Amino acid sequence: MLNEDLNKKLDSQLAPYATKNLDSQGRVYKESEHPYRTIYQRDRDRIIHSASFRRLEYKTQVFVNHEGDYYRTRLTHTLEVAQIARTIAKALHLNEELVEAVALAHDLGHTPFGHAGEDALAELMKNEGGFNHNLQGLRVVELLEERYPDFPGLNLSWEVREGIAKHSNITNFSKAPGRDPKAKNLSLETQVVDAADEIAYDNHDLDDGLASGLLEVEDLRKIDFWQEFEINILKQYPEISEELKKYQIIKSLINVLVTDIINESKKRIKDFGISSAKEAREIKEKIITFSQPMEAKRKPLREFLFTYLYNHYRVSRMTDKAKRFIKELFDIYVEKPAQLPQSTQSRLKNDSTKRVVCDYIAGMTDRFALNEYKKLFDPYEKV
Repeated sequence: MLNEDLNKKLDSQLAPYATKNLDSQGRVYKESEHPYRTIYQRDRDRIIHSASFRRLEYKTQVFVNHEGDYYRTRLTHTLEVAQIARTIAKALHLNEELVEAVALAHDLGHTPFGHAGEDALAELMKNEGGFNHNLQGLRVVELLEERYPDFPGLNLSWEVREGIAKHSNITNFSKAPGRDPKAKNLSLETQVVDAADEIAYDNHDLDDGLASGLLEVEDLRKIDFWQEFEINILKQYPEISEELKKYQIIKSLINVLVTDIINESKKRIKDFGISSAKEAREIKEKIITFSQPMEAKRKPLREFLFTYLYNHYRVSRMTDKAKRFIKELFDIYVEKPAQLPQSTQSRLKNDSTKRVVCDYIAGMTDRFALNEYKKLFDPYEKV
């Protein structure tokens, strides 16, 4: 009874269009709910205690782990996304606990070596069902995590699993209960995480790019959006150091983007007349999004990142090297699966060799993948 009373109280504090705790479509495997934690709180806690979440500490964004200790990892990025997402959710009176659970799980399916690893596995698996980090995240929480004796995976709620699979074909959940095939959109909570991911990704790659020396402030000054904040900060603090100024500009960028999303989303909710979570799913357009003027302001900054950071020759070298590591590891495991750990080999009974190898590599950290490569290919390294 305590759990139901708690859910009723919390649901009463949410906007009419928020996803309610009591409306959850539940879990694949039936469990008694906790007396003083909501379904999404338990999901969040299961994610935090998972091995896959811990491994995010040594999976990278742009820079490979050994390039330096000061760059973002998947874990720090995930925590930043969760912080931004909760801020937006609170302002819109959405379900913060659902938002937090989705945010903390949104990168669980990422490979070592950032998007280079994903691209390599996608190419290697193109005739075996493909590879997508969102679907891999779903596979992690439904199958690969082994924490409970009564069921595989983490047995997360339907709503959190939908959020993890956000960019994929969301009608294809394994054993997903109650999916409405006519729904045109994702929950507002999942849309919030997508928006927060974009904000965190762009601004923190900007920060890392400057810290690495791959990006130059002089080049950024040619972009109106950056220059606008720099001028304002110099007016307020004429003697500010370059390091502090950079931090203040990036902080201001995040703040103005979050504010714009909140204001634009409120406007769109009102304009579409959305009065329930179900109605939000009936709108084909994005509800949680930037205004058109803000999109226009962001565009040159995003193009700058693609041109000067993601296509920088050093990043390109790291990317190509990472793809070679992944391909050579993949090929040798597929050729001789006996080199896989015993616990991984046991899964060959239920899945193809390539899928098992793909799962194993996707779960590696940068450091583990590099060590494994040395063990397998360096004749002087102990195996």
